[in-house]
Amino acid sequence: MLGLVVNPVAGVGGPAGLGGSDGAAAQAGAVERGAQPRAGERARCALELVREAIGGPLEVLTAAGPMGEEAVRAARLVPRIVVRLGAATSAADTVAAVRALVEAGATLVLFAGGDGTARDVARGLDAVGAGGGARVAALGIPAGVKMYSPVFAVSPRAAGALAAAWLDGGLPVEEREVLDLDEDALRLGRVEPRLHAAMPVPVRQGRTQARKAATPASEAAAVSAAVDGVLRLLRPGVRYLLGPGGTTAELARRLGLPKTRLGVDVVLDGRVVRAAASESELLDEVAAGPARAVVSIIGGQGFLLGRGNQQLSARVLRALGEEPLLVVAPEQKLVELGGQPLLVDTGDPVVDRALAGLVRVVTGPGTSSIYPVNAPDAEASSASRTEGEGHAP
Repeated sequence: MLGLVVNPVAGVGGPAGLGGSDGAAAQAGAVERGAQPRAGERARCALELVREAIGGPLEVLTAAGPMGEEAVRAARLVPRIVVRLGAATSAADTVAAVRALVEAGATLVLFAGGDGTARDVARGLDAVGAGGGARVAALGIPAGVKMYSPVFAVSPRAAGALAAAWLDGGLPVEEREVLDLDEDALRLGRVEPRLHAAMPVPVRQGRTQARKAATPASEAAAVSAAVDGVLRLLRPGVRYLLGPGGTTAELARRLGLPKTRLGVDVVLDGRVVRAAASESELLDEVAAGPARAVVSIIGGQGFLLGRGNQQLSARVLRALGEEPLLVVAPEQKLVELGGQPLLVDTGDPVVDRALAGLVRVVTGPGTSSIYPVNAPDAEASSASRTEGEGHAP
């Protein structure tokens, strides 16, 4: 039996340029900057894939209202409401919802959110599992800002494909880590993922995301070389949208400019014209003249877009035109992917497909690699029809 819980405010801080959504202050600030919640919509996308795969109606255990019921109805599935909670949801509500889903018979809990939501889901599973019974599996629909944990599918529709395969009795399960960052520390530039829990997760290579890998200090020279390559490509009169990450931070340092650790900063002719820009502010900057986004690769996961840089939204990418991305990364990050493609997850399948194919990754002064890029949601629709080996518990 499939269960669903949605954190309605997950990810709201991403497009607003706040680097996270934890806490009432961050959520209120995101709304003030024009951000809209997106977790419910991404849950709907996942459930629509389930409906397509099974070819008929399905009852889904869920919480009332925006914590699940609305997404189930929007996907034209049948909600069985097992818990009703208050209008202003909290971490405790997520824990309570997960407990109710498991007690009602869910064998797989889909949850829409980020790493903070994953922590709450793990708490809910642990609370039920304390009685000695078999632990229920869980799978994240990526909808947050931070998604360091390897408990998420690579995209909403990939989550739907995995859930459909699970219902068909076709997925192995692994115990996966639940990691999270202290957002206050992160805003001060300290990136220190901590292990908080573990949970059983259905896995399939290319569908369930890997853990983010940090760049070791020994790679500092490789990062510097990659930045050297990008510096040679920068042109006057072009606005460069510097995404988050250590490689782009090094690029800013070499330009003699400050860099917000989590933000997207706009650089024009050697000066920062907009720091920690929101999606709407980036659209204004792109409209003002030629522009290009400079992004790096999340080590171990391979994401270019959709993890921590949601300000670079589908709307912004469309506005950037035919060559929206300047990708920079040390060669070792590509080697560590072991041939797995880079990934884009903007939430817009049309934009994702346009970005799929081959991309040039600048790896050093005068050196680059041509590397494949996949749009997981474009693949999930067809893959859901063929997945089905192994056994669910």
